[in-house]
Amino acid sequence: MGIFGGTKLQTYLGVDIGAGGIKVVELANEKGRARLVTYGFAERLPEQIGPSPLDQPQETAALIKKIIAKAKCSSKRAITGIPVSNVFSSVLSLNVPVTKKKELDAAIKLQAKKITPRPLEEMVLDYKIIEEGPKTTKVLLTAAEAVMVRKYVEIFKLAGLELISLETEPLALIRSLIGRDLSTIVLVDIGAVRTSISVIEKGVPAVSRSIDVGGLSFTRAIAAQMQMPLPAAEQMKHDIGSLGGMLPEQGLPKVMEQLIATIVNELRYVFTLYTSQQGWSGKIEKLVLTGGGAPFPRLAETIGSALGFKTYVGDPWARVVYPEEVRPFLDEVGPRFSVAIGLGMRDIE
Repeated sequence: MGIFGGTKLQTYLGVDIGAGGIKVVELANEKGRARLVTYGFAERLPEQIGPSPLDQPQETAALIKKIIAKAKCSSKRAITGIPVSNVFSSVLSLNVPVTKKKELDAAIKLQAKKITPRPLEEMVLDYKIIEEGPKTTKVLLTAAEAVMVRKYVEIFKLAGLELISLETEPLALIRSLIGRDLSTIVLVDIGAVRTSISVIEKGVPAVSRSIDVGGLSFTRAIAAQMQMPLPAAEQMKHDIGSLGGMLPEQGLPKVMEQLIATIVNELRYVFTLYTSQQGWSGKIEKLVLTGGGAPFPRLAETIGSALGFKTYVGDPWARVVYPEEVRPFLDEVGPRFSVAIGLGMRDIE
């Protein structure tokens, strides 16, 4: 961690609060391009993963402050993200032109009342216009429980930061991993305890779901096969070279097959949902893996082979300017920072 050169440019903090730890990236707006100023992170050990960080506001805020101090962040303007599992989203096609804002807002609330899982007074609604016509408007509606939103607000207030935006993680991943690519792409974010899947068409999340399989599941599988404690298995997982001894000549170890089968089956279900929805007609062209579990050897190859799609691990640093000498370390931590980077880019691109 450290400062990669001073800057007088406007900077933003992307703060990713996850079950497995917290990642912070400070990015500067350099002529419309994101430039890395500094970064920091703190990860929980496998045996420490338990209560949600949102339910421990004092501890979470203190940890954010510690990361920011150690990384020497200069900005107080922060953007954070809500996981797929905590957000309801839907694409709405409305017979109201975008020019009639009051009518559009009323139409969105009416539709939201019909489809959101809880009463509107318990939800915080937001929408993004994704297509405009002379008489119609297509919007991406997102809704989150007000109680959860207040938890985020409290944490950032305790951390002494200005929370300027709270958005869904798929939108952050689109910025860091897809950019302006308008093809239909599937993002698979393998976090510590959950894997989130989003089908992105023309830069918009068409379908998003998550399942209870993540990097911790991989660690436990390695620990079981190698008969070692969880901390040692976690270290082995991050040291890709040391995994060679447990990998077969092809594919993944038997102990991993059921975990990957669960992810593959969920992907097939998501594909079915996507193709059955009206208004989405893009042909899926590729799968992009990200998150802490993404670099696991042969994982991309195994998932791609099972589904018949080009599959690779995304590079969230590809749209960020940074000193070349830090590239090796950024490559190592890259997939874990995809959400934080995308959050920090929100008001830059």
